[in-house]
Amino acid sequence: MKFLEYTPLDRINDFLSHVNLGERTVKGYLEAYSCKHTGTDKKLSLSLEYEILDFLGKSSDTESSSPAEFLCSRSSRKTLVYLVLTLYHMYPDYDFSFAVKAHHFFTEESWDSFKQIFDAYMFETSKLQEWTEANGVSLLESLYKALDEVVKLAECEIYSYNPDSDADPSLERGAIWSFNFFFYNRKLKRVVSFRFCCLSNLMVEGFLTDELCNEEDGEIFDDMDM
Repeated sequence: MKFLEYTPLDRINDFLSHVNLGERTVKGYLEAYSCKHTGTDKKLSLSLEYEILDFLGKSSDTESSSPAEFLCSRSSRKTLVYLVLTLYHMYPDYDFSFAVKAHHFFTEESWDSFKQIFDAYMFETSKLQEWTEANGVSLLESLYKALDEVVKLAECEIYSYNPDSDADPSLERGAIWSFNFFFYNRKLKRVVSFRFCCLSNLMVEGFLTDELCNEEDGEIFDDMDM
């Protein structure tokens, strides 16, 4: 997987890096990757494939949570491997040992279902005149054009990533809500990830205050003769 630089994505990233809405802050980030293997990708993808096949061999088709419908297809397993590899590159220090169960966390979406979530949760951010005045179109329109330029949305498969809290490397302190989407084009062998979240400024400031107090307490004890 190779990180790809695209100016339209960078422009949106700059805007969404820190949108202060008073008591809340909205953040968003887009990353584009080529699905061509680089470095240790090939070894890792083979390892993931073997894990999935082993998991399939031990699973029963009669189980209500059976992965057979999705994972028995080689193309579906390949898609899952690419999505997990993308996560590895996004968070290189995180342990994604849940790979064989990752199909439980990914849900296939459509542009309409993504748009519904975006409109509902990014409503205030999208209303800000700062973006519209500078770009002449809405934030969602700009996002659509940028994604279309990189991965051709009409040919894309869209997935949401909804892991358990202990399998979510993007979860930040003070998070009120967060979403992760992947736009995958098989033909182009490219994937774009888009994560956006909302943080409570009061909670974040509280954490920072606690950390500062702890540091000051530590300095006081360090200066004391025991």
